[in-house]
Amino acid sequence: MSALVLECRLPGMLTTVQDGGRWGYQGKGMPVAGAMDLPSFRLGNILAGNEENEGALEVTLLGPTLFVAEGEGMAAVTGADLGFQVNGRPAPMWTAVAVGAGDVLSFSGPRSGCRAYLCLSGGVDVPPVMESRSTYTRARVGGFQGRALKKGDIVRCGEPLPLWRKCEGLVCPEALRPCYLPDAPLRVVPGPQDDLFTEKGKETFYGSDYAVSNSADRMGYRMDGPEIEHTGAADIISDAIPLGAVQVPGHGQPIVMLADRQTTGGYTKIGVVCSVDIAALSQRLPGQKVRFHKISLDDALALAREEAGKRDEMRRLRAAWRSAPGETVPLPTAEPDLPSRGEALIRVDGEEHRISWEEIQEVE
Repeated sequence: MSALVLECRLPGMLTTVQDGGRWGYQGKGMPVAGAMDLPSFRLGNILAGNEENEGALEVTLLGPTLFVAEGEGMAAVTGADLGFQVNGRPAPMWTAVAVGAGDVLSFSGPRSGCRAYLCLSGGVDVPPVMESRSTYTRARVGGFQGRALKKGDIVRCGEPLPLWRKCEGLVCPEALRPCYLPDAPLRVVPGPQDDLFTEKGKETFYGSDYAVSNSADRMGYRMDGPEIEHTGAADIISDAIPLGAVQVPGHGQPIVMLADRQTTGGYTKIGVVCSVDIAALSQRLPGQKVRFHKISLDDALALAREEAGKRDEMRRLRAAWRSAPGETVPLPTAEPDLPSRGEALIRVDGEEHRISWEEIQEVE
């Protein structure tokens, strides 16, 4: 058995290698990066028979087409439903599916959400930079030369862990998956500078509807909505920016800082979105509604422990499945000529946009 080797035939809109992040280098000015939807990414790796922070492909809206040139292994797609296909036919998400040389992995177009994770047994094997394989495109660090996939790139995987074959057909139960309810509020721990906002400003933040701005990206999700009132100036002496920090510059519009956030910043932070809700936010598109709900630090820690417990349960399920595997998922038969995938339908700001697959541009 040889490790998986895949050829990129279409790169998709933005397909990058991500792992659990480049932690420990913020003090040297290097952002963490890593998967935007960490729970989905980690569960996908468990399904594929990997350690939970192995490198995977983060697929944004319009997915790539990948030809399996060599090897065999497991593929698991988690996160957003972007129409995962094997050999031109629908394949199950949140499920370990066996793939091998000659197969074609592709995505028909977005159905719900924004980001999916293609996890492959052995993990995507690119040279680690500062102990991480994550791509930080702004500095061209990590992944494939610090950029998104291009047509012709060769994606190599590492050697899979023992018993990878016995993962085939393993399904992540609904109860263990992240919750992506579009109307669910984002839970926020107040601070560290919530004292620099007026009571009216805090009432506005927690009591108003906001919408994801068109300028949202991996660095941060800017929001459009009612202005949040400061007690004075919006600037502070720069301090650390944690994942989920809600900065409010002088214009009064909140910005939730995400995976590619800068290491420090000089705007007041009214609160920090709890880690389990970052996944839900990362799956929202421009124009979709966002509300914020205040919770205590103890409540946020309890939610984080609950999320970690779900991963523990998924590992237990994997161990039990390997001991007594159930029904496997049949792989669609390869076809010599795949049908044209036509157009993808995307809704942004309440408007529908049709994008031809032939018009997808390579994104660096």
